[in-house]
Amino acid sequence: MILPKVRDPRLTTVRRGGTLTDENHHLLALWAAACAEHVLHLFESVRTDDPRPRTAIAHARAWARGEVPMMASRAAGGHAMGAARDLQGAARHAAYAAGQAAVVAHVAAHDLGAAAYAIKAARVAAPAGENEAAGRAECRWQREQLPDAVRELVLDDQRVRNDICWSVFDC
Repeated sequence: MILPKVRDPRLTTVRRGGTLTDENHHLLALWAAACAEHVLHLFESVRTDDPRPRTAIAHARAWARGEVPMMASRAAGGHAMGAARDLQGAARHAAYAAGQAAVVAHVAAHDLGAAAYAIKAARVAAPAGENEAAGRAECRWQREQLPDAVRELVLDDQRVRNDICWSVFDC
């Protein structure tokens, strides 16, 4: 469970009664795509012939540029998560990160899903005894990628949802 029971209006678009602008929604999708792409190699090293997670990341970016409709990005996200289902460990988490990035087009709050799964992937991929440090390093890298316009929103959302996101945002 990575979504709160009550939706944050800051992560709901203006069209749907929230305060999130389209521009900032696009920035969240691009940030989520960067988070997922940073660990994508952990999936691709296991499944060299499965393009679904990479395609999902591409769709997230294409949606942010206005090149594909929300439903296409959302569908690509579902396919990426399907690629994860029979896997374990870092590869599974990396595919889920890609899927979460693509569904940001549908629900902006999935941005933290992409980030959280990427951190989980980094933790699991690290050598024994270095898992927590690898997770913190991934979290810090992600924060360095945050666009200024959404930085405080994301950092506050990480504080609010850290518990339901496996406490991965303690970095």
